[in-house]
Amino acid sequence: MSTIEIVTERLSLRPFQVDDLEAFVAYRSDPEVARYQSWDSPYPMAAAESFLSSQRELVFGQPGEWLQLAIVDRASSAVCGDCAVRVATDQPATAEIGVTLAQASQGKGLAIEALTAVVAELFERRGMHRVVAEADDRNVPVRRLLERLGFRCEARLVEADWFKGEWSTLRVYALLVREW
Repeated sequence: MSTIEIVTERLSLRPFQVDDLEAFVAYRSDPEVARYQSWDSPYPMAAAESFLSSQRELVFGQPGEWLQLAIVDRASSAVCGDCAVRVATDQPATAEIGVTLAQASQGKGLAIEALTAVVAELFERRGMHRVVAEADDRNVPVRRLLERLGFRCEARLVEADWFKGEWSTLRVYALLVREW
């Protein structure tokens, strides 16, 4: 199991625990939070328990499946979202990232604080060469977040993804270690 903990000024990013699942289900069940994500709302507790079980054997920085780190507010110990990381199996030193925040935690700079720490960990301590991210074209806050972090939009794939019953346009972002 991954025992990584990344600590920032306001946050602790760490593997999910059983006690986190209620908060996890709550923000994943919010239709606005789920809108551009791979899951549907409401998000059942059984899915959260299955998710937790699937995460147990994953190791941060190792190629394979998506690893989610809980974003925990250090002052309140509340789980306010998660950062997702997947290291590619078909390309060396390449990782993909994502972030999800509960609505109440949005607009406070927490996403940029969390992703900055994750990207720094990937580049500075895990030897990544390239970090990528995808965003739905309509998800303007995430697009702005990635651009503030220094990611460049490398592609805009017009109506290329059949997603939740409609064609959606995806943006592909990337950042190289030398640009970090």
